[in-house]
Amino acid sequence: MTKVEGTQKMLMYCYFLNLLDLVSQNIEVALNRKNSMQAVIKIIEDNIPELVCLNLSNNRLYKLDDLADVVNKVPNLKILNLSHNELKTERELDKLKGLKLAELSLERNPLCDHFKDQADYIRSVFTSSSDGHDLPPPIGFDLEVAPPGLPSCKPSYFCSEELKILISCFLQQYYTIYDSADRQPLLNAYHDGATFSLIIPFSIQNPSNLGEYQKDSRNIKRVKDSTTRFRLLKHTRLNVVAFLNELPKTHHDIASFNVDVNTYTNTLLSFTVSGVFKEVDGKSRDSCRAFSRVFIAVSAGNGTLCIVNDEMFIRNATTEEIRRAFVAPAPTPSSSPVPTLSAPQQEMLSAFSQKSGMNLEWSQKCLQDNDWDFDRAAQIFTDLKVQGTIPEVAFIK
Repeated sequence: MTKVEGTQKMLMYCYFLNLLDLVSQNIEVALNRKNSMQAVIKIIEDNIPELVCLNLSNNRLYKLDDLADVVNKVPNLKILNLSHNELKTERELDKLKGLKLAELSLERNPLCDHFKDQADYIRSVFTSSSDGHDLPPPIGFDLEVAPPGLPSCKPSYFCSEELKILISCFLQQYYTIYDSADRQPLLNAYHDGATFSLIIPFSIQNPSNLGEYQKDSRNIKRVKDSTTRFRLLKHTRLNVVAFLNELPKTHHDIASFNVDVNTYTNTLLSFTVSGVFKEVDGKSRDSCRAFSRVFIAVSAGNGTLCIVNDEMFIRNATTEEIRRAFVAPAPTPSSSPVPTLSAPQQEMLSAFSQKSGMNLEWSQKCLQDNDWDFDRAAQIFTDLKVQGTIPEVAFIK
């Protein structure tokens, strides 16, 4: 080796080290330039001719003429990554014939968009990058595969039976009052500093007919102004309940409720309840709506809940939701709202529901009919069950 050749080799090696240093600093070297690509191939040939894997992704390569020398100068190459470049046709791969590649990556090149299915893509690329060897037949399995579908919806998730009873009692009492003529007693359900927000969907293509809710909707995809967003929040329990009193009167289908506990700690409970309801007055009377409501609550003592945040989403019910709504027999309407249960009554209701197997609604009715005498209610329940006069709906939870 002459002194000049030695100097050139040293310069090439230094260039290779500089490339590595540039990469570490996120400085790009354009390998789509002929001199840059030739320099890289020369460095590989002189210093790592046994190279097996070469990654040339994200180099804006639109042709492979300058890479053709790699066939003779890097004969052991098995893996070549050309992904995220600008190769427009598989004919560019003809310039790499002679390489005995085990893996070739071409993702995110324009040429990948020319093929309708994976088999055509594989066959074309294999033909272009091989020396004319036959493509082995594709490997498959002679199985009938059912088309994928969404998993079926699972019922409510409560974490524990204790939580289930607590939340079920709360919802029954809450919506009994909410569906009554006067929602003012809901003041007892909210914390002094409670916050409420209402959201409805909005689409220019499919404008909603939820006009009565539109002016108060805090859909943040539509309401961009931060001052308006803040104004649409209802702060303090007085303002929250006053606003709820202004909303259309409703009749909720308790049987449609699905409840999921999101967060549960010793001091905080967050759960989502969704279902359907009908409006019972006004211009939208008998309109069926779907809702989803997220309650965040803290303990108010004596096994009761106190709401600190309430977010309600309302939309039009789907055809299927309307078909299934209000199918289960409704309880006999009362002339006045069901009073809020005391802590001992809630404990008795929970115990009676567990022992009888009836849902909370029918357990409460049985206890109320017997003046909250647990033993007498249990005896009446046993007699009626033996006679077979208790309807099946009483055991649907």
